[in-house]
Amino acid sequence: MVEPAAQKAAVDHLVREHQMSERRACRLLQFPRATKRYQAKSPPDDGLRQRLDELARQRQRFGYRRLTALLQREGRQANHKRVYRLYRELGLALRRKRRRRLLRTGVPQTKGQPSRPNQHWAMDFVSDTLATGQSFRALTLIDQYTRECPAIEIDTSLPGLRVIRVLERLAHERGLPEEITCDNGPEFVSRRLQAWCAQKGVLLRYIDPGKPMQNGHAESFNGRLREECLNTNWFLHLADARRIIESWRQDYNAQRPHSALAYRTPQEFAALFTKPIQTTTGNMVNQS
Repeated sequence: MVEPAAQKAAVDHLVREHQMSERRACRLLQFPRATKRYQAKSPPDDGLRQRLDELARQRQRFGYRRLTALLQREGRQANHKRVYRLYRELGLALRRKRRRRLLRTGVPQTKGQPSRPNQHWAMDFVSDTLATGQSFRALTLIDQYTRECPAIEIDTSLPGLRVIRVLERLAHERGLPEEITCDNGPEFVSRRLQAWCAQKGVLLRYIDPGKPMQNGHAESFNGRLREECLNTNWFLHLADARRIIESWRQDYNAQRPHSALAYRTPQEFAALFTKPIQTTTGNMVNQS
């Protein structure tokens, strides 16, 4: 197939060398005159390219779809096709990880999916290292329905009593869920934690040993935490790690669009289920 540029050049040659009209030259070459006369228009300089580059440098682990959502949240008319084209031109495409295919055997176990906020949480641990070489742990909790992260507790040691303390704090801030999914780590199978959950009416749902994807929400969240925060920051000391990770958690809840929530933030999605009710004193309060 002949390129339009080559056909345009052939038409110009006939007109120039053989004193032929443009109409006749296009007819001989079977080339539409509208295409010959078309002048390419450069896209308007609305600052989209520059803003996309700035966002991509701030959010280095975001792909073009999530960057498109951020641009649209700023009020820009950002079509995802144009953003993708600029994304490729700027060389911002991320290297894809090649995942090993796993053979599945048997029928996967299924359970009822959560249907409202604060119904089913997931919790897990993730570890990292300070600049001094000292290791620290992070207890992560996530609401499986709204994808909110209620808390990330950071310390060098997080025994079962510390897990209870975190849950007690969250009970006063937002209430406790009906179920919490976790693995079989010693902090989660401790008798004190089990007794505390039984007293509060919280069901601890343990995954099968060696099957972390039964707690897939926690695994996915920990992956985002490591890619976007732990791997991109240098923690000088424990207080520095707490400050940076807490800042990332707040940004995750309030600013980061989530693909599973139609690119709404977890807080925006949770706000859809908040209903104002009238108390006996006539005041209006919010109830989830």
